[in-house]
Amino acid sequence: MKEMFPFEEWDRSILVKRNAVAQEGIPPEDRPTEVILNYGIINVDKPSGPTSHMVSAYVKQILGIEKCGHSGTLDPKVTGVLPVALGRASRIVQALLPAGKEYVALMHIHKDVPKTKIKAVMQEFVGEIKQLPPVKSAVKRRERKRTVYYLNIIEIDGRDVLFRVGCQAGTYVRKLCYDIGQRLGVGAHMQELRRTRVANFDESTAFTLHDIRDAFYYYKKGNHKFIRKVIQPVERAVEHLPKVWALDSAVLSMSHGRDLAVPGVAKLEACVKKGALVAVMTLKNELVGLGYAQMTPEEVMDSSTGIVVNLHKVFIHHARVKI
Repeated sequence: MKEMFPFEEWDRSILVKRNAVAQEGIPPEDRPTEVILNYGIINVDKPSGPTSHMVSAYVKQILGIEKCGHSGTLDPKVTGVLPVALGRASRIVQALLPAGKEYVALMHIHKDVPKTKIKAVMQEFVGEIKQLPPVKSAVKRRERKRTVYYLNIIEIDGRDVLFRVGCQAGTYVRKLCYDIGQRLGVGAHMQELRRTRVANFDESTAFTLHDIRDAFYYYKKGNHKFIRKVIQPVERAVEHLPKVWALDSAVLSMSHGRDLAVPGVAKLEACVKKGALVAVMTLKNELVGLGYAQMTPEEVMDSSTGIVVNLHKVFIHHARVKI
């Protein structure tokens, strides 16, 4: 089964409203290290033991900054991908909270079951499912619908099943294992869990707390190479969102909270949907802000007036550098 999140199948073709060249700003990858230390995001490889909040606090302490925010709480014993936004970028985690998540889980089945039956039953859980959150959970305990994008078995060893699952935010893998056991008629429980992906953040860019401490140590000694590898631009956290690019002339007004109107649009992706959360970017691919689309791409291309994006959160005034 293809291991893809819904946003990876969107039409990302770009529709050009006005041809323009950026005169202001700086590409995110060229920001000074001093800026990204307080306006970036780290993909932390969370260890088993501390809470997600504690991991975020450790990062804050290591870097000596005032604020951090993490995306998608992991239970203390669960390891893996935990994006932590730094300083003035901390609000960006809200763009990741509803994003798809991927996990590798080890499930133990309580009695012997033929492999063919295990495979067949597990595939029944792909698509829309109903879940009642566990008794110990951070949400109100009522049945709700969630979507499992893919569920692939990696290995079956006796009663132990190792599998990878991609799912909608808010899906409880522990409860998924329990429900699979119920469907098998023998019971099952989750033994181990590791998160391997949040939106575009995966294990290939994850760093341990020790890595972060070492990188900051070398940065203080004058070597910026490692810290710039560890800290990614805040724009990385919106790669999964549909995008609208604004003209330089519109960026200043948006930095003061104005919405993006048709005259300020340079281009946009074909996947933009009315009412959906989108990222507004400068022509140098800096994040201006997050907002909700008020027009379809077709309407934008055919119109000369109207609000295209109702801005909800503005970031650009925090870190823009003019050249």
